Amino acid sequence: MTSLLTYTFKNLPNTSKWAVQFFVRPLSCSSQLRAAPAAQTKSKKTLAKPNIRNVVVVDGVRIPFLQSGTSYKDLMPHDLARAALSGLLTRTNVPKDVVDYIIFGTVIQEVKTSNVAREAALGAGFSDKTPAHTVTMACISANQAMTTGIGLIASGQYDVVVAGGVELMSDVPIRHSRKMRKMMLELNKAKTLGQRLSLISKFRLNFLSPELPAVAEFSTSETMGHSADRLAAAFAVSRLDQDEYALRSHSLAKKAQDEGLLSDVVPFKVPGRETVTKDNGIRPSSLEQMAKLKPAFIKPYGTVTAANSSFLTDGASAMLIMAEEKALALGYKPKAYLRDFVYVSQDPKDQLLLGPTYATPKVLEKAGLTMNDIDAFEFHEAFSGQILANFKAMDSDWFAQNYMGRKTKVGSPPLEKFNNWGGSLSLGHPFGATGCRLVMAAANRLRKDGGQYGLVAACAAGGQGHAMIVEAYPK
Repeated sequence: MTSLLTYTFKNLPNTSKWAVQFFVRPLSCSSQLRAAPAAQTKSKKTLAKPNIRNVVVVDGVRIPFLQSGTSYKDLMPHDLARAALSGLLTRTNVPKDVVDYIIFGTVIQEVKTSNVAREAALGAGFSDKTPAHTVTMACISANQAMTTGIGLIASGQYDVVVAGGVELMSDVPIRHSRKMRKMMLELNKAKTLGQRLSLISKFRLNFLSPELPAVAEFSTSETMGHSADRLAAAFAVSRLDQDEYALRSHSLAKKAQDEGLLSDVVPFKVPGRETVTKDNGIRPSSLEQMAKLKPAFIKPYGTVTAANSSFLTDGASAMLIMAEEKALALGYKPKAYLRDFVYVSQDPKDQLLLGPTYATPKVLEKAGLTMNDIDAFEFHEAFSGQILANFKAMDSDWFAQNYMGRKTKVGSPPLEKFNNWGGSLSLGHPFGATGCRLVMAAANRLRKDGGQYGLVAACAAGGQGHAMIVEAYPK
């Protein structure tokens, strides 16, 4: 059996060079996957800094996250973003003319609405005098929208910013081949019949082959799922570990949904269809059923499957961010302070999904906190194997010393404080919108459980990552 495992491991393509350090260290967290909720914590120091404006989130919403190809399939991205903005206006009753600036994140852009923030804002009824722009940073696009807003407020440029994100995977742009595009552009410029006929004579059937989009790295041509499979192998994360974690995510999400804890979700009346009121990807299964699925990427020995991966998702989110003094002047009771944040980047080949490992110690040091100070962890779950590999990397002195230039490990998050209301595996992951969901989940958990600090972290394509500290607003 050992020789077979060794053979299988060695024959996984491009297994990373730290693999042997972790292959003999199996993850032993199965019994913790259903741990009890965190106990109420005592109040700690505030992270306010002298001469820097406090930035708060008044509230945030999202329309239900749906599996692609379902109720949102006939819409456009700006329809979803507009619905999130409208939901935010209804939730907060903020006067539209008070908003100084709007920023949205997105990944796969619809060419007709490339600045989707502006189109959605106009559609939602914001003033045409309110500027808006769109950012993209893969899975942390909404995070970038938020932190850009934080910078604009902290610097005194603006007082009120709306930040959000959107993704519609049901209808992604599919391009003609380059040869076909070139011919069409040249035909458009042709002035005579002879020029047109000359161009048409060069047409070949293979010009009609489309260029399909792929969730793959441009620099490596490797799909993210393939990277996740290699990462899981490198850190000796078993198929059972991954399935157990995925089951945990779906079970906790179902519990949170049933108990009404996902209060950031606002209903959306889909034009010509039903009113959507809840996420539709939450589907607790059984380990036995999950074990029947075949590997999705590395076949036949891979461990990443459809059951332990996040699914293609349509959705949008939006948050109302203000300077604290402005929020109080308008009569709001903010939900949380948005504190220190960092962005990191690593090798997109072997460390594509390790953003949380690199970002977490940096943001903790910046804020003067330790892992023990954090009451609520909200990490983006791209794959079960990605989450569990990050846990192992964060809990390894060897990895910290050899790859991060650190003397000691930061330690892995305790599961009883980690993604307690589900995560991207179960709730869904609209690429451009997840960051706002993470921050609102942290803020709402802190308010419910009496905690003070939340830590949000996520990986992203390109080997990048983000982490942010959220501090509960005093009740």
